[in-house]
Amino acid sequence: MKIFNPKFVPARHPQTLRALERGMVIKMIRLVATDIDGTLIKDSTPDLYPEMVGALKELAERGVIFCAASGRQYHSIRNVFRDVKEDIVFIAENGALIRYKEKDIRVTPMKREDVEGIIHQYREYEGICDVMVSTPDGCLLESRNKAFIDLLAYGYRNKFTLVDDVLKVNAEIIKIAMYQKDSIRDLGEGVLIPQWKDKVKVCMAGDEWVDFMDASVDKGKALTFIQDYFHIPMEETMAFGDNNNDIGMMEAAGESYAVENAREEVKAAAKHICPSYLEKGVYHVIKDLILA
Repeated sequence: MKIFNPKFVPARHPQTLRALERGMVIKMIRLVATDIDGTLIKDSTPDLYPEMVGALKELAERGVIFCAASGRQYHSIRNVFRDVKEDIVFIAENGALIRYKEKDIRVTPMKREDVEGIIHQYREYEGICDVMVSTPDGCLLESRNKAFIDLLAYGYRNKFTLVDDVLKVNAEIIKIAMYQKDSIRDLGEGVLIPQWKDKVKVCMAGDEWVDFMDASVDKGKALTFIQDYFHIPMEETMAFGDNNNDIGMMEAAGESYAVENAREEVKAAAKHICPSYLEKGVYHVIKDLILA
């Protein structure tokens, strides 16, 4: 049993203040899940800092399951955690793909009619936006935008194939992501999300991405699946996030943390606030509350 240590948590959130006043007690944690971009590290960063690598190795030694949960594709996440990849459960593509020890334990493809509809709509905005179409083995790109391709290759370290028409490729599609440099939020929140929210799971993933998955896909549902898979209750689960696609994880974990730079909706859904990724907040919570 761990006692809450207030030294690294800004006492600005009302729930945090109440926790400090009553001396919050943390139950034994056996499962930790965290978003990556904007929560653990800066968006599109390919590397994990050494302190976190050390903490993950220590979690594994203690038998604590760690899940890396992201809208990124598997190969990109695996690269970030390459030094500890054998000990990680990967929740990729917002939960459309769950992989552990190089084995797919759940894959949720999109319906063909939804894929076709989204791609046809994307083509109306071609030149304004770019699109990435994900499969369990990598992603497909129609774009020849060098800046976008370089972002995927050298920022996210994605595995991808350039194609002329993604709809002519015989592949299992698990996610479609539209991208616009600087911000796609106006198009996403103003057009795409209202149009598709009743057909598929669609959400903002940061300011520059809109993600489309099967209606059943959600990081929170993926975390619940992993809890069942490893027989770990919600009360023994800790989760971290910063963006709207992390809210499901906040609701599925007994101990949920929004980083200080998180969107207000995520802070409202989380039980606690911790320092931002710039201050290595996730690392400090794990180190001080689980590994102390």
